[in-house]
Amino acid sequence: MTETSCELPDDNPPSEEIREILLHHRTIAVVGLSPKASRDSNRVARYLMDQGYEVIPVNPGQTEVLGRTCYRSLADIPFQVDVADLFLNPDRVPPVVDQAMEKRVRVIWMQSGIVHNAAAQKARKKGIQVVMDRCIMQEHKRLTPD
Repeated sequence: MTETSCELPDDNPPSEEIREILLHHRTIAVVGLSPKASRDSNRVARYLMDQGYEVIPVNPGQTEVLGRTCYRSLADIPFQVDVADLFLNPDRVPPVVDQAMEKRVRVIWMQSGIVHNAAAQKARKKGIQVVMDRCIMQEHKRLTPD
């Protein structure tokens, strides 16, 4: 077992800040997006697309997901993204956070059950907003008007 298992977030933005993220950051790279419709990552990505977000699939085992070009990593995306939405085992978070910092991603969002405080602190020191252990779909439903 690693030190990151069962970790609780040491900090998360308040609801108003999360709402601002959702309203103003429209290009979201979904890291770990599964092609399987039954998976949470796929369901959340479809929801985000239905809400008008530009969803960029990231999964090294796929070339296309949800009818969109799928990239092997954040580093392979040839344009700017606003948010990196992570569906990953916490042990795999640090290198993805490093890629997000290199790409100057504005927000790193770790889905429900995903927490890595050390990586989050590193990103925050670079001015990146970090949300941990929250579902972006649930937060969108809760915080944005219809």
